Amino acid sequence: MTPVSSPDFIRADDVLHGRLSDAQSVYLEKKYGHGKLIRLLEVVGTGGPFKVLSPWELQDRAGQRVINASGYAALPFGDNPPELNAFLREVLAHTDQVMFAQQSITSWRAALEANLVRLLSRESGDHQSSRVFFSNSGAEAIEAAIKFAQAARPKAKYLINFTRAYHGKTLGSLSITPNPNLQGPFKNLLNPAVITLPYGDAEAVERAVKRVGDQVVAVVLEPILGEAGVRIPPPGFLRRVGEVCRAAGIIVIADEIQTGLGRAGHWFESVAQGLIPDILTLAKPLGGGMLPVGATIVREEIYKPLLGSIETVKRHSNTFGGNSLAMAVGLKSLELLMDHDYPSRSRQLGERGLTRLKALQRQYPALLEDVRGAGTLFAMNFRPVAKLPFKVQANLISEATGMLALVAFYRQGVLLNFSLNAARTMRLTPAMNMPDDLFDEMFSRVETAASMHASSFKLVQNYGTPELLALAKAAFLEE
Repeated sequence: MTPVSSPDFIRADDVLHGRLSDAQSVYLEKKYGHGKLIRLLEVVGTGGPFKVLSPWELQDRAGQRVINASGYAALPFGDNPPELNAFLREVLAHTDQVMFAQQSITSWRAALEANLVRLLSRESGDHQSSRVFFSNSGAEAIEAAIKFAQAARPKAKYLINFTRAYHGKTLGSLSITPNPNLQGPFKNLLNPAVITLPYGDAEAVERAVKRVGDQVVAVVLEPILGEAGVRIPPPGFLRRVGEVCRAAGIIVIADEIQTGLGRAGHWFESVAQGLIPDILTLAKPLGGGMLPVGATIVREEIYKPLLGSIETVKRHSNTFGGNSLAMAVGLKSLELLMDHDYPSRSRQLGERGLTRLKALQRQYPALLEDVRGAGTLFAMNFRPVAKLPFKVQANLISEATGMLALVAFYRQGVLLNFSLNAARTMRLTPAMNMPDDLFDEMFSRVETAASMHASSFKLVQNYGTPELLALAKAAFLEE
C-alpha cells in the first residue's frame, strides 16, 4: 500500500535506519521541542545525540567515549541493557495477552502486583494484604498516594513534607516539593494546606503532630533526599517519625522513587532505617530504563476508601498504567534485581566509591565542599566559583558552578547529573551492574578532573572566555 503521509513528514523508518542525521535532530529539537534546554546542553557539550556503545558507555557527536553516571537513578542495568532488550523482543514476538489491559485481567500485571507486595512484606514483616496501583511515573505514583491518603482520612486537611524535598512536578506532587523556583507561577493552584518541616528534625514532627495531629492526612518523606544532593537523615529520624505517626493514626508515605529497589543499598531504604510506611511509591528502576513504570503500594485498609466499592471504583484511574508491555518489563526488571541481589552489590560499590570521594574531598577542599553517598547514589558538592553578597546573585553563581562542574568532568569522560534542589551538587548514579573495572575507571576519571581543577575558580579559568560568553548567552538570553 502506498504511504499517504506528506513528504514534509518524517517517517519512522527514516529514524530507525539513521536517515535523520544528528544535525537534523538537533535542529528539530531546538525548533519544535525544549529549545532552551537543548541549546544550553549543546553549548555545554553534553546534549548528544549519543550513540550507546555499551549499557554503561556513550559516544558523543565528537567521538568522545564517556562513562554514563547520569541515569538519575532510573538505569539500574545501564542504557538499553541486552537482557531486557532480548526479553522485550521475546514478549512482542510471543505474547498473546491484551496490551491495553485497563479493563481486563492480565497475567503480567497480576504477577508484578504479587511480587511487589511479597517483596515489601518480606522486608518489612507486614504489608501481606497490601494492594498495588500502577501508573507511568514517579510523580503519578505520588499523586495516587496523596489521593489514597486523603480518601482514608477525609476530615483531615494537612500534608506534612520536609525542606528540600522533591516529589515531582505535577500539581499534587509539586505542592509537597517546597522549591520556590519549581512552584513559580503555579502557587495559586497548589494545595495550601502543606506544613513544611526541617528534614531530619524528629522533634519538629512531634510538635507539629501535637499541634494539629487530628488534621494531618499524611507525612510524606524521602528516606534520603535525592534531588537535594543525597542528603541522609540522622540515625533514628525515620524510625521516630513512624512511631509518632502510628500513635496519632497519621498515614506515612515513603517516596522510594530514587532510593527503592536497591539504589541506596537496600530493597527499601525507609524500611532499612526502621520506618514501615503505610504507602510506598516506586518508579525509576522498576522500568529498567526501558519503559516508564510507577507503582503505589498501599495498605488494604487505606486502599479501600478510594477504590474499594462500586461507588468509588472510578475515583482514580490511569489510562496506560498497568499496560502489559510495561508490566512485563517491570516484572523482568524486578527479577533481575532479585536474581543478582543488586541491593547488596550497590551497597558494596557504594562503599568503594564513597571512600574514593572522601579522599578526593580531603585532597581538594577548595573544590569540593562535601561528598556524600548511599549505595550507588553519590553526590559531590562544589564550592561556589565566586562569592557574591545578594541572594539572586548567589543563586546564579550556584547554577554556574554546577554547570561548569558538569563540563569539567564531562571533558574527562564522565557524564554526571544535576540536582534540582541543590545547584552546586552534581550526582553520580551509575548502573548497579557496571563492571568493576569500569566502575573503578569512572572514579579514576573523576580524580583526574578534580586534579585539573584544584579549586572551584579553576572551573572558570579552564573553561575559556569565548566558551563562558557562549554559555552565558545560552543560559540568560531569550531565544
